[in-house]
Amino acid sequence: MDRKTARRYIEAAQALGLERDSSAEISDELIASLVDAIRPGPASEAGTMRQHCREHRALIEGWVADGCRGPKMVRLLARHSGKVVPLRTLQRFVAEELASSRRSSSTVRVTDPPPGRVLEVDFAELGLFDDLESGRRRKLHALVCTAPYSRHTFLWPCLSQSQDEVVAGLEAAWDFFGGVFPVLLPDNLKAVVERADPVSPRFTPSFMEYAQVRGFVIDPARVRKPRDKARVERMVRYARDDFFRGERFGRLSEAREAARRWCAEVAGTRTHGTTRRQPLRAFVEDERSLLLAPPAEPYDVARWTTVRVGRDHCVVVARGIYSVPQDHRGQELRVRVDRSTVKLYRGAAFLKAHPRVADGQSSIDPQDLPAGTAELATRDASALVRKAEVMGASVGEYARRLGEDPLPWLRMRRLYRLLSLGKRYGQSLLDEACEQALALDVVDVARIDKMLQRGLPGRTRPVPPPPTRPDNVVPLRFIREATTYRTPRPGDDDATA
Repeated sequence: MDRKTARRYIEAAQALGLERDSSAEISDELIASLVDAIRPGPASEAGTMRQHCREHRALIEGWVADGCRGPKMVRLLARHSGKVVPLRTLQRFVAEELASSRRSSSTVRVTDPPPGRVLEVDFAELGLFDDLESGRRRKLHALVCTAPYSRHTFLWPCLSQSQDEVVAGLEAAWDFFGGVFPVLLPDNLKAVVERADPVSPRFTPSFMEYAQVRGFVIDPARVRKPRDKARVERMVRYARDDFFRGERFGRLSEAREAARRWCAEVAGTRTHGTTRRQPLRAFVEDERSLLLAPPAEPYDVARWTTVRVGRDHCVVVARGIYSVPQDHRGQELRVRVDRSTVKLYRGAAFLKAHPRVADGQSSIDPQDLPAGTAELATRDASALVRKAEVMGASVGEYARRLGEDPLPWLRMRRLYRLLSLGKRYGQSLLDEACEQALALDVVDVARIDKMLQRGLPGRTRPVPPPPTRPDNVVPLRFIREATTYRTPRPGDDDATA
C-alpha cells in the first residue's frame, strides 16, 4: 500500500477517536465511518436539464400544486421554455428539490391482514384487441382479485365494468380459489357502491343481495385512495405487462382461458419480491382451508329499478308488461328482476310477483284490474258464461251457445249484451225468454232483446177452442185448411155461399 494512502487512513481513524496505544476493539461502526470518510464518492454536478428546471422552479412548483404529473409538466415546460426536458429528469428534480413544497411522500407500511380473510378487487384496463366475433377492435378490461396475505391473484377479462361482469368475475374467482373470502375490499365501482362515503357507504341493492347470498361483507376503499388496496393496485400493472402485452386474442373466451392459466402457472409460481414465497403455495398452505364454502349453484343476478304505474294499471319492466293492483295507479314502485321472476315493491312493502315474460309479452292478473273490466281485458268468455249461469239454467245454456262464436270481439259483445238484459228486465224474464228461444233453436241476442221489449215472456196466451164443422158442409180437397174458408150461414143463397 502506498504510504500516502496509509497516512490518510491513519489520520481519518485518529479523527474518529482511535488511538494507537488503545486496547479497545475496533467495531464495525468505526470501520464503516472510516470507509465513508475516505471514499465519500465524487459529487456529481448538475446537468444542463437540471439547471433548466431550476431556472423555471416557480412554474414547476405551481404545476405541482395544481396536481399536474410528470408527462403533463414536460409538455407545459416545453410550451413555456421551448426545451423538452426528459421525463425522468423532471421527476427527479421534483422529488429531490421540491419535496418541501409538496405533500410529504412518506408513508406507513400496513401489516397484511390475517390469512384467508380479505380479497382486494379492482378493475384494470388491459388494452385493445381484435374481437373476431363482432369484427371490431374492442377495449379489454379485467377484474383483478388479489389475496393480500399470499398475493395469489385471479384475473377475469371482460368487455365492460357492469354489475353482471362483476358478479360473473367473482363467481369465477370463488371457483378459482376454491372458496369465498369473508371480506371483499373493492374500489368504488358503480356496480357495487351507490354512494361513496368514508364511514357510511351505500351499496347497490343488487350487489348487497349477492353479498348476502354468498356470505361475505363489503369493506370498500375510500375514493381516490389507492393505498387502501395497495396489494391489488400493484398487481394491475403486472397483469397488464406480463399477461396482456404481446398477446393476440381473437375471442373473449380465449383471453379468459389464458388468464386462468397465467394466474396458476406464471403469477402463482413466481417468487414474490416482498413475501419471498410463491403466491400459489402460500395460498394453499395458509389460506385455502380458512375460506367459506364455495357456491353450490350459479347465482341468478337480479336487477333493481324504479318504474311508474300507468293509467292501464300496468308497468313496463325489461320490455315486458306486468299488471299492478289498481289502487297504485300513478305511483312509483321498486322492481326486482331476475331470470325467472319480476317482483314489485312499494317502498319496502311487497306488492306483487309475476313470472318473467319474453320481450313484448305481458303478464296480466285479472284480479289487478278494475271490477267489470277483467273479462274484456283478458277476452275471458268463460268468465262471462259463469256469470250467466247464475241468472238461470237457460241463460247459462244460451250464453254457452253464444260463446261458441269464432269471432272473439263479437262473441264478447254478445255475452255482455245478454248479461245487461238480465240487469234491465230481471233474471226470471231473461231465463224464460232464453228457454223459448232455445226451444226454437234461435241463438241471437238481438231476438232476445226484442222479445223482452214486447213483453212476450211472462204473458198468458189464451187457448182457442177447437173448430167445429157443420153437417151440411162437404169437405173439399184444397191445399189450405178448411178453417181458412168462411162457413155458410142460414139465409145465404148458393152464389153467396
